[in-house]
Amino acid sequence: MTRRLTFVDRLICEADTVMRTLTSRGNTAGRPSPSRGHSESTLDEPSRRHVAGLMRVNHTGEVCAQALYQGQAMTAKLPTVREEMQQAAEEEVDHLVWCEERLRQLNSRPSVLNPAWYGLSFALGALAGAVGDAVSLGFVAATEERVCAHLKDHLRQLPEDDRRSRLILQQMLEDEERHGENALAAGGHDFPRPVKNAMTALSQVMTRSSYYI
Repeated sequence: MTRRLTFVDRLICEADTVMRTLTSRGNTAGRPSPSRGHSESTLDEPSRRHVAGLMRVNHTGEVCAQALYQGQAMTAKLPTVREEMQQAAEEEVDHLVWCEERLRQLNSRPSVLNPAWYGLSFALGALAGAVGDAVSLGFVAATEERVCAHLKDHLRQLPEDDRRSRLILQQMLEDEERHGENALAAGGHDFPRPVKNAMTALSQVMTRSSYYI
């Protein structure tokens, strides 16, 4: 018989997730990186720095996704919604690991601002979950819409011959689109445009800061 997790149990699990997410240790991808088996492209120094900046932004986005889903799972009302949040978070771990690997290949590092973004995203996720599952799922859908827009823009900016980065972002885009569709199909509210615009403004602060720092 499976023991039902208490609130304290979930807090312990969340603390473990925080440590693994922010220290880049302990996480393993369930799927191999889409870039595996492909040779490294020859990038000049400005291109390498630019690609590293883009991948750092995407890594920070995955840190935020982990925090968002964990916060929502903590406060979700229905067990089915909580399980969906946890499953989505597990799939996002793949993206987190892939971005970490790509940053190392580019001789770069994650953003030092990740702890702050994790804390903010966790709080927003927990608040959305506390308001109600429909709002929480709608928040996921709106967030994934913003993420997909960033990924499409980054794909346009990548050097044509950087196949490793391109394959990673293409798979991430496919997954994120599915997560957003699933959230709406599960009963999430489709947020009004002003709310989405506010979320876009906040995401732009994250992307601009994480690109450099």
